[in-house]
Amino acid sequence: MIANYKYSYYFYTFLIILICTLLIKADLSLSISYKEALNVFVNNSILTIITNTSMYFFGQNDIALRLPFILFYFFSVILMYKITDNYFKNEKDRLLSIIIFMLLPGVLSASLLVNSAIIVIFCTLLYLYYFQKYNKQSYLLLILFLFVDNSFAILYLALFFFSIKNKDKKLLYFSSIFFIISMYIYGFSTDGKPKGFLVDTVAVYATIFSPILFLYFIYAIYRAGIKNEKSLSWYISFTALLLSIIISFRQKVYIEDFAPYVVISIPLMIKTFLHSYRVRLREFRKIYNILAISIILMLTINVILTFVNKPLYMFLPNPTKHFVYQYHFVKELSEELKKRNIDGIISDNDELLLRLRFYNIHEGDKYYISTKEFYNYDEKITIKYYGRELFVVYLKKIK
Repeated sequence: MIANYKYSYYFYTFLIILICTLLIKADLSLSISYKEALNVFVNNSILTIITNTSMYFFGQNDIALRLPFILFYFFSVILMYKITDNYFKNEKDRLLSIIIFMLLPGVLSASLLVNSAIIVIFCTLLYLYYFQKYNKQSYLLLILFLFVDNSFAILYLALFFFSIKNKDKKLLYFSSIFFIISMYIYGFSTDGKPKGFLVDTVAVYATIFSPILFLYFIYAIYRAGIKNEKSLSWYISFTALLLSIIISFRQKVYIEDFAPYVVISIPLMIKTFLHSYRVRLREFRKIYNILAISIILMLTINVILTFVNKPLYMFLPNPTKHFVYQYHFVKELSEELKKRNIDGIISDNDELLLRLRFYNIHEGDKYYISTKEFYNYDEKITIKYYGRELFVVYLKKIK
């Protein structure tokens, strides 16, 4: 019992430190992207409602923009911790599982960005927690999910397969109905010419998990399947993974729709690994030790790059190839404009205008700004990271 309290203390301490780090990252290191600005000012979606509600109470700033998604991350981790109670024999195994879930590149980055992925993760874990606690389906949650995101069609499809296995006619009927309604509301994209994107899909999954972790994850899912150890979370993850691979043979897959359902089976993967490790004699554990060290090393590198990635600009010949380029520079640009007492501009770059609007630089007729050099500009404003010029705009006073 004392050991359990000790590991719980470790978990909550680590979680609090991580949440504080995410808040600092949101405030100091990120600028609003164009897609995020669309969700704030233009679109009419669940993301629009969430971000505008947060900004209504906390002001129009970067923390208010990203706080709801950090909170969804926080409660997702708590739910995962609750779900894995009694799942592992040893409490330290449970702690290891939850830490890996917390530090997954895809999960961690989703907590900082205005996107539906972390919301879907939270909702799915909430559903699993209800199912585990009460041993029944929550049809109320399934109805609510219809209005949250299009990707819940994947959950309904997984529940359909799960109902067949358990001969649950009620779930079979309702999951079928919900799936049809979801497809009717949101549709299914079949744009473009048929083209294979399997390699791209696997590459993105490898980025979300880290390459070695993803390969072992596939093995864990496969092993649970052939050994008939198919839990509800297995059905959800397997359905999402298989469906994304099948679709990628024909068209590009939006991984944000599938990844939230795949990452929830991390505890299954950890349990599989630890079981395989412990049933072997010490002299036959070498490959597992190498595998574990490699996974921990990659996760550590990914976490560091999530929080400290600006130095990468010093080594990239093309700054636009930086994986978070679209989340940089605009906040600094708005500060430079405000130093010049400029709060209204016009531009040939509508995306830049919308992003600057978040930082209270509105459309006006006194100054013209462009990312392209033009004749007789008055001033060149350069944004630098670590002494390197990375983002340049040209300013002209009109009136």
